[in-house]
Amino acid sequence: MASTGPHPGPVAGLLLAAGGGRRLGGRPKALLPHRGRPLVEHAARALREGGCAPVHVVLGAGAAEVRARAGLPGCVLLDNPRWEEGMGSSLRTGLAALAGTGARAAVVSLVDQPGIGAAAVARLRAAYEAGAELAAAAYGGRRGHPVLLGSGHWRAVAGSAVGDRGARSHLREHSGSLVLVECGDIADPADIDTPGDLALLE
Repeated sequence: MASTGPHPGPVAGLLLAAGGGRRLGGRPKALLPHRGRPLVEHAARALREGGCAPVHVVLGAGAAEVRARAGLPGCVLLDNPRWEEGMGSSLRTGLAALAGTGARAAVVSLVDQPGIGAAAVARLRAAYEAGAELAAAAYGGRRGHPVLLGSGHWRAVAGSAVGDRGARSHLREHSGSLVLVECGDIADPADIDTPGDLALLE
């Protein structure tokens, strides 16, 4: 079943912002300029304004500089010393930190998708409140980010998050209960991976 009935409860935000931007010449993605400020600020604000609390931000590449330059009020900043292993290690770091917060679900977002804002986050939260334990933003029917993970899935997700896979394996295994939330009308899932993608930033 896709849901177990309505269940309100705290929904945390988990922003994965540790990437080193290898194909961008080693520029930490969190510090890429967007609208005059570091990109990580935009991504964290989308989670906060989308109704997530607490918001945890996992840092890696350039962590000290991110802490010094980025304004992240109300966010819990986490350091992932193993960030070079890939996104999976950051997801494990974040979920472990959320385990004691009382959050019943988490919206997991990526720092390098500037076209995803608070409206998409709010739609995922609404899916959770309507009963979904696993949900993902979809674009033209194709699964993308952000994703929502009910707390009952965190341990299994962390166990399968290896390399750059993140929650992908777990979502595939539970596709029958995954709720796709169409966000193509309010968000753009394009990510910043190569110098050519920098045109997506303002």
